[in-house]
Amino acid sequence: MEALISYINKVSVISVEAADAVRTLFQKTEPEKNEVFLPAGKIARKLVFLEKGIARAYYIKDNGFEYNKHFSIGPCFTGGYASLISGRPNQIVQETMTSCIMWTADYREFQALYARFHDLETVARKIAEQIFVQKEQREVDLVTLNADERYKLFQKEYPALEQVIPQYHIASYLGISPTQLSRIRAVKTSD
Repeated sequence: MEALISYINKVSVISVEAADAVRTLFQKTEPEKNEVFLPAGKIARKLVFLEKGIARAYYIKDNGFEYNKHFSIGPCFTGGYASLISGRPNQIVQETMTSCIMWTADYREFQALYARFHDLETVARKIAEQIFVQKEQREVDLVTLNADERYKLFQKEYPALEQVIPQYHIASYLGISPTQLSRIRAVKTSD
């Protein structure tokens, strides 16, 4: 729980009273590896803080191919943010890639705290802004960078992830085939 409060305070400092209110809402869960914690088609109702572990967000194309949208490495917030905000069914499957420690809270109950604690509303706004900027940059990178450049960027953004997750997940995230990724990696090791 203290990892959650610490994370929030790094985004924007909140009062002791706000922190105490947050503590009352969140419940600890410990999902195992490869556990879907938010399937496609379900409306997200929980705010999810990933304290420890790795999760991925992906969607499944009509042909059954999985496309990794992003990876979450704790500590961070994760989950179906668009579904939380819109109230529409989630389109992006949320799944653990390792065993994890997560804290979840009812999103509406968390939002209700904004009226009492404006500092929490500030935190939520700043996190939403960060998500927007990251999403936009990811979209730009996908259309402006070639596969080799996207791979270099992946290595910079997720330095330890390559040793932990299967290569096909990385290829999917980069928008290339596992064979293409193997070729890129082979050139890198020969340099």
